[in-house]
Amino acid sequence: MKLNPIVRCGHERARTWCARASCCRRLLGACLILTAAVSTAAAQSLPDRTEATSTAATAERPQTAEDDDTVLNKAEPDFVVVNLPTAMPLAPRKSNFRLTHRFAGNLRRGTFGQQAGSLFGIDQGAIIGFEYRMAVAPHAQAAFYRSSFDRTIQLHGKYDGIRQRRSTPVSVSALASIEGTNNFKEKYAPSFGVVVSRSVGTRVAAYLTPIWTGNTAASLEPVAHDHQTSQPVATVEPAEHHRNTTSIGVGARVRVRGTTYVAAEIVPRASGYAPDDPAYGVSIEKRVGAHMFSLTFTNTFGTTFAQVARGGAASTLYLGFNLGRKFF
Repeated sequence: MKLNPIVRCGHERARTWCARASCCRRLLGACLILTAAVSTAAAQSLPDRTEATSTAATAERPQTAEDDDTVLNKAEPDFVVVNLPTAMPLAPRKSNFRLTHRFAGNLRRGTFGQQAGSLFGIDQGAIIGFEYRMAVAPHAQAAFYRSSFDRTIQLHGKYDGIRQRRSTPVSVSALASIEGTNNFKEKYAPSFGVVVSRSVGTRVAAYLTPIWTGNTAASLEPVAHDHQTSQPVATVEPAEHHRNTTSIGVGARVRVRGTTYVAAEIVPRASGYAPDDPAYGVSIEKRVGAHMFSLTFTNTFGTTFAQVARGGAASTLYLGFNLGRKFF
């Protein structure tokens, strides 16, 4: 049976299209197989590249959270316990401002009604101080502090030489200070010491702070007795070892809940000039962001190293507060 030429031509074109379609399908299948193979190879090589990148990044950035001074240690949120310094670090070019008040009313004198009538000593004025602290170099801090108590200016510094880590059980900071009354014109008193601190988790921090302070008896005039006139006269031969003080401060802070803390300290004198009772203080504290507010109870108006070394008066307790603001 002979086909019409037109029909025969259509069959030939159909066979050609089928052949082309079959070729295209085979080519598409080969492309899919090749794509899958390349993806598998890339996936297998990716971990090696990631690991290499991670290793390179670690080599370029060796710093850890333990080395970062801007990371908050929840057990050590402030630069002081009540008056004593802590080992809290400060990152380079960062700073902190602190305001102190010690109200003049003695909470251990008078009835509760009398205390309430003077708003627990607030009506009787306050000894006010302010401090600005800045990290001038890695692990090194410098601070300016002025107290209205005898118009005292204190210039002091701290170097955080040893940081607590897994292999180091404590932090150790070196202290140096010079202060003078009447706006740094009289009665200069140098101080040198260390802060040894130990944090336990994020709850507890303990401090041992031995400090030597010179000229703590600066307000006392050395006198001698003139047997001919029976009048006391000035002498230039004071007992120098009794005009300096070595104190060993002990303090601790406990985070009781969230951002609420309780802190306490006492500063017994080991040798030298040691009038009255050792200075002590307790505080209830609240941390809010970069702010730290402490409601304090102390037996002294003193807030500088020399003032604290001179101790607190017996049968006294003063209400006050510390307010700190970190700029980092």
